[in-house]
Amino acid sequence: MNWRALVAVTPLMMMPVAAYNLFAVLLPGGFHSRVAYETLMHPLIQLTTASGGAWPICASDILVAIGLLVLFVELVKSTATHRIALINHALSMLLFVICLLELLLTPAFATSTFFLLALMVLLDVLAGFIVTVSAMRRDDSNAHDH
Repeated sequence: MNWRALVAVTPLMMMPVAAYNLFAVLLPGGFHSRVAYETLMHPLIQLTTASGGAWPICASDILVAIGLLVLFVELVKSTATHRIALINHALSMLLFVICLLELLLTPAFATSTFFLLALMVLLDVLAGFIVTVSAMRRDDSNAHDH
């Protein structure tokens, strides 16, 4: 399998989820830590807006922003109707199941930040399957037209 096929089959939403997992492992107490929320909400930097307002940026903001950017790329990628896209969708579904289990079973993942990342993974799964089914219907109707 070449690198392009590997990128096509790999759910890119795995990157922000893996970053959160790395963050959780590094917490005191690891996955069982109950300080994830406080750590995520601690401002890393503070920007000043044009109006003079203070805009504190936290680790959670950065993770969600990265997740949104990656979700956009995944949605664009899901428009491919290759067979390899089906493997990507299946792996994305597996990633969602893992996210759901982490969210429900481990204290370090019981945060709004991880919930939003899991929701993005779910949206990736749903969009991927919807786009694939729509493309299959279109291809099927085109085959019957000829």
